[in-house]
This record gives sequence, structure tokens and C-alpha cells, in this order.
Amino acid sequence: MIEGRRILLTGGAGFIGTAMVRRLCEANECVVFDLLRRNALTPAGLDKHPNVHLVQGDVRDVAALGKAMDGCSHVVHLASIAGVDTVLKNPVPTMEIALEGTMSALRCARDRLPTVERFVDFSTSEVFGRYAFRVAEGDVTTLGAVGEARWTYAVSKLATEHLAHCYHKQFGLPTVSIRPFNIFGPGQIGEGAVHAFVLRALKNEPITIHNQGDQIRSWCYIDDIVDAILLTLERPEAVGHAFNVGNPRATVTIYQLARMVVSLAQSQSELRFVDWPYADVELRIPDTSKAKELLGFQARVELEDGLARTLDWYRGKLARDAQASG
Repeated sequence: MIEGRRILLTGGAGFIGTAMVRRLCEANECVVFDLLRRNALTPAGLDKHPNVHLVQGDVRDVAALGKAMDGCSHVVHLASIAGVDTVLKNPVPTMEIALEGTMSALRCARDRLPTVERFVDFSTSEVFGRYAFRVAEGDVTTLGAVGEARWTYAVSKLATEHLAHCYHKQFGLPTVSIRPFNIFGPGQIGEGAVHAFVLRALKNEPITIHNQGDQIRSWCYIDDIVDAILLTLERPEAVGHAFNVGNPRATVTIYQLARMVVSLAQSQSELRFVDWPYADVELRIPDTSKAKELLGFQARVELEDGLARTLDWYRGKLARDAQASG
């Protein structure tokens, strides 16, 4: 376990960043650099932790980002516009924040060598396009059609992967790229099928499913991806590589996922099917053998267990919210 370090997490107030801070902050100093468009850190109470320093800023601001990075040995670059609906509405900032923000972060890290010992860049499983079955890191990535806003996120993230790899090759910056596959769990904010299904099921509200719900996904619990990120921060074998992080065992259709959530929640929610006229990912299952071989990583939390934990957490949150408002 990494200890006694100063770690910068851009976008660290988001869902995954907050989970990382929770795991790291007892034994390390965490600098969270975030615009706070989405803020899971404050509701978790971690912004008040003595080892957590929250800096509100934009990753495109090189001076502010560099100041936050001063003295940091590890950088986890999570900052981006995320969520399909948000990306569709904001394709320009989606690309600008990914491209310009990652350029800024990499330049700042390069200028702080050898103090910066690891730079972890967050990519996305969307780089594999609409159909991705047991895809490995070396498989061909797919660029979506120009003009289809859905793929602006994937295209910009693929570019940042190439950029991070080039910084490793040319400047010796110890970079790693992570491609997360459908992360879920307690504390999730913003969009996400599990998050939406769980909240609606607990309130006995109708659950909306796009088209026929036959899209296939592999779901990875939040604790598992945190384990993987920590391994990339610690293991020298990680440097210069990209890793798929997901749980191939937890593979179901969106329809099956909704039914599981309703059943586990003992909910009365009705399932409603609506047309979705935009591009979608129809199949997404990762090959995670590289992460197992080089990092010793394998997802541990099974889907039903992860969903049950998530339901319990949100059930408690809704009860606390109701008590606070009453």
C-alpha cells in the first residue's frame, strides 16, 4: 500500500476520485483539483479530512494546475466531462477538457521530473466502439463517425492515451493509461445505468430502458477499480502500458440488470422501454488478462453482491435525506 506520499487527483471530487481519496487519505496527502461540476467529495465528508486539500480549478489552467502539482510524487488524471447525456449536449467542452486538460497535466508532470514518479491517465472503454467482445489492450480501437457527438469523448480519450504514451517514450515520464469498463457502486453521482436504476427502484418509480434493453455490458464495482489504480501507482511493471479494468464475469444485458435491481430492492418499479435514436454501445466485454499478468489484478466483487451493497448505501442515504428535510 502506498504511504507517505503527496498525490494529485484531477477530477478527484468525482465518483471514482472520491473513492480513491477515501482509500488514500489516511496514509497520504491528497490534493484534489476539481471544478466541482460534480461533487461526491463533500457529501462524503472527505473535503474536511486533514490530509485532503481541495483546490477548485480548471485543468486547462496550466499555472493553477502546476501549483497544485508541486511536491506531488503521483498524479491520477481523472478530470473530464463524463456521461453520455452530458457529452451529447456538450461535445466541444468534452473534447477541449480532455485534450487541453491532459496536455496541461502532462506538461506540468514533465516539468516536475523526477519528483513525479507516476502519471495515471484515465481513458475509456468507449475507444473500442459499438461492438467490443473480449477486447484486449492491443486490439484495434474504433473511431466513431465524425458528427456523431457520442464519439467525441472516445476520440479525445484515445488521443490522450497516445499523448501519454509519447510523453513516456520521449521524455521518460512514467505514464499509465486505464480504460474503465462500466464502474458502479455507492456514492455514484451524475449519470450511469446502475445509479439511475437503483434510485428509481428504491422509490418504486418507473425505470426507463433504451430500445429493447438488449445492450450487453460488463459491470465493475468501485472497490475493484480502486484496487487496480493503486496497483498502477505501486507496480513498476505498469509504466508505459494501458490496462482494461473491468469484471468480465459481471456481464448482463441492460434489461437483465434492471430486473436484478428491481428484484434485489424488492421494488414495485415498472420497466418502460423508450426509443433511443442516438448511437449506442451494443456489446462491451473486456479481456483483463494483461492487468492480471502485470499487476496481479482481478475483480473480486460479483455483480449481485455489488448491487446489494449499492442498494443498501442508497437506501440509507434516502432515509438520511428524508430525515434531514423532515
